[in-house]
Amino acid sequence: MWKSVVFITLSAVGIGIFLNYPDELPVPTLPETNWGPKKNVKDSTEIRPFKIDVPASVIGDLKYRLEHRRPYVEPLEDVAWTYGISTKYLNTVLDYWKNKYNWTERQALLNKYPQFKTIIQGLDIHFYHVRPTNLPKDKNLKVLPLLLLHGWPGSVVEFQKIIPMLTKPWPKHDFVFELVIPSLPGYGFSEGAVRPGMATAQMAVIFKNLMHRLGFDKFYVQGGDWGALVTSNMAALYPEKVIGLHTNMCAALTPKAMFWTFIGSYFPSLVGGSENYELFYPLSKVLLSMIEESGYFHIQATKPDTVGVGLTSSPDGLAAYIFEKFSTWTNKEYKHRNDGGLLEKYTLDELLDNVMLYWVTSSITTSVRLYSENFSAAYQALKIERLPVKVPTACAIFPNELLATPKSLLADRFPNLIQYNILKSGGHFAAFEEPKLLAEDIFSFVKKLTESTGKSS
Repeated sequence: MWKSVVFITLSAVGIGIFLNYPDELPVPTLPETNWGPKKNVKDSTEIRPFKIDVPASVIGDLKYRLEHRRPYVEPLEDVAWTYGISTKYLNTVLDYWKNKYNWTERQALLNKYPQFKTIIQGLDIHFYHVRPTNLPKDKNLKVLPLLLLHGWPGSVVEFQKIIPMLTKPWPKHDFVFELVIPSLPGYGFSEGAVRPGMATAQMAVIFKNLMHRLGFDKFYVQGGDWGALVTSNMAALYPEKVIGLHTNMCAALTPKAMFWTFIGSYFPSLVGGSENYELFYPLSKVLLSMIEESGYFHIQATKPDTVGVGLTSSPDGLAAYIFEKFSTWTNKEYKHRNDGGLLEKYTLDELLDNVMLYWVTSSITTSVRLYSENFSAAYQALKIERLPVKVPTACAIFPNELLATPKSLLADRFPNLIQYNILKSGGHFAAFEEPKLLAEDIFSFVKKLTESTGKSS
């Protein structure tokens, strides 16, 4: 009886939403805002080679701060990481960082692939540009441009292991990728905006312009976390530019999708949620988990500069803040382990490489400002995330992702969803955790797309 009452109530609400919501929102034309400090100076179009070269004084200062860190409060008994990072394990990490982590070697590894900088809309944007090399001449392989975008608290470090997988030929595939991998504005070696208003759609404008400057009129895009939103917005705003969208964090924020999400919590079979039920429901469990894991979100979306002060001045605080996310966002169950499960998918060197990009560039404040910009009233009024993405789309669902959506509920946002795969393992940082699985899914999507259209660009 109660289910019938709930269903009737929700249906009435849903009908009201449908009757008052436009069939399709108009696609806005976003201005090409100058976000940099020199507002009235014409951008240089030069593309400059770049290598990471951190002064020895910066590394010396880092080691001094690690050496002279204050003692931490001991964790409660038997709580593992359920109260946040274990300070016992944090001391292990920090001792390794101070005594064994070799930045000279790690910097050389991060400089393995060609990097560049160029000024786009007033900001100096950092990016890797990796072309396939030593291709067999008898294969007549197509080289397809692919833009890869990271999120927070990640960086271009996440893609180091997948780069060689995407730039080498695969059996039974007649194409390979040429990769463009930028640091988001305000992250790592990319400058951050000096005035408010740069959200994910505005970043989409920047990366459209970056690809144009590199000579790509059409290209593929892939992203997770913030990268998923930026690439989805690129596809919605510039469908003539984006050949195909691949994302490992699919979401639909339209009223229809949200309505059917609630209906599915009572009647999962109506939304295709019965299969792999535990990924999507019960909704109460999903929402409780999101509340438990989203405290960072609220402060970053409201007072990013306040949290940025402590994280910019304290390397141990920065490491604790970021490492905790790499534990629970890789697998929520890892919070019950004394080591946070960090070494299941990563090495300490890899995790510290990522932290170093925030530390040596003092970019943690400018990175977390993106939360405030994307959830401001002005940006939400644009309703960019409700625009349909009409280009061919693939959604890779990793089972330990923070939030997953049944395929049927993605149709409003992604009406041309041609691939939807639930992969066997992995969480939020797909390229970092499971590079081979993600690469396979990308190749599968592009092969499917090229075979169905008879063209690849």
